[in-house]
Amino acid sequence: MTKWLSTEWFDRVLALASGLPGRPGLSARVQQQITGGPEGDVSCYWVLADGRPTSAGVGTVEPADLTLTLAWADAAALQAGSLDASVAFMQGRMKVAGSMEVTLALLPATRSPQGQDLCRRIGEFTDQ
Repeated sequence: MTKWLSTEWFDRVLALASGLPGRPGLSARVQQQITGGPEGDVSCYWVLADGRPTSAGVGTVEPADLTLTLAWADAAALQAGSLDASVAFMQGRMKVAGSMEVTLALLPATRSPQGQDLCRRIGEFTDQ
């Protein structure tokens, strides 16, 4: 098992995600703020090029096209696939700041069969 949000975890996710089908034009810098974790708040980022993450890790990315803020438990559920991003947003459990265009472009990618399979595969090695 790999600790969620560790450097090794991000490396494994990036390796798995490299096989995702491309989504031309879907490029973004996404900042994620996770609050209330066991060791405090965590900032992490994802850089996407044509729908695939090309870099990710703990820290910040400047300038972010999109910033997602959510509680630790909700972030864990989102990563595990037990919470849909649209539901989290509609229920106010995930705050979104920045480009709504990027937000709306990302949602179908997370719901695609490939995106769902990626979440399942990540869940197999993630220790939250």
